[in-house]
Amino acid sequence: MHARAALFDLYGDHLRRRGGEASVAALVRLMKPLEIAAPAVRTAVSRMVRQGWLRPVRLPQGPGYGLTPKCVRRLDEAAVRIYRAGTPPWAGRWHVVVIEPVRERPRRERLRADLTFLGYAALSETTWIGPRHSSELDALLEGEGVRADRFEAALDGDPRELVARAWDLDAIGEAYEQWLAEAVTLISTLPGSAPDDQVFAARSRLVHGWRNFLFRDPGLPGELLPAGWPGEKARAYFEQEAARLLPAATAFVDRELP
Repeated sequence: MHARAALFDLYGDHLRRRGGEASVAALVRLMKPLEIAAPAVRTAVSRMVRQGWLRPVRLPQGPGYGLTPKCVRRLDEAAVRIYRAGTPPWAGRWHVVVIEPVRERPRRERLRADLTFLGYAALSETTWIGPRHSSELDALLEGEGVRADRFEAALDGDPRELVARAWDLDAIGEAYEQWLAEAVTLISTLPGSAPDDQVFAARSRLVHGWRNFLFRDPGLPGELLPAGWPGEKARAYFEQEAARLLPAATAFVDRELP
């Protein structure tokens, strides 16, 4: 795990509900079970500050870092999809976003990556669709300085054909099967008497691997997915094990935070 990704997971999975702030010393201690050294933690934190995800704060324990509103929106959006918290039923309509052409390649690639993370797929260079509106979309477009027209639309045709054209479901399904096999191996090698820091590390790796699907799987409605969709079996395993390991992982975080 890279330090930056591990910090996103830590803030989203544990610190978000504890006020979203932690001292630098606490962050270093919390990253130690993941074998992430202090210099890597500090470098990642500095990068996240420059990118607008974290902000410096002064805590009683010393210098620290807290979540920015931008990061809170991202973590809340991610939590809905990771834990299916409050996901609304699909109404049979698509959210269509038509953006103005972006000439600069780095900006265009950044916009593409962010739209994909939010669950959208490109039908063309400027037209994107998603199964639902993302609460992060407005802030993303504003931050990039990109104008866009947005529509709610019902497809005149078979939505499964549209899904097959917009997303590579075969590749996503294979990724779920591979993740599940690796997750079972990870959890099965965890001793039943493992200390809290070891459980925290195993659960962090489990969540990190699952969180990567936010960049691939838009969270399509079940009626648009193939029968026997591997994502459902993988999700059931993730939810079961993430919940089972949470108390010990939480105990470790509580102990390391002042």
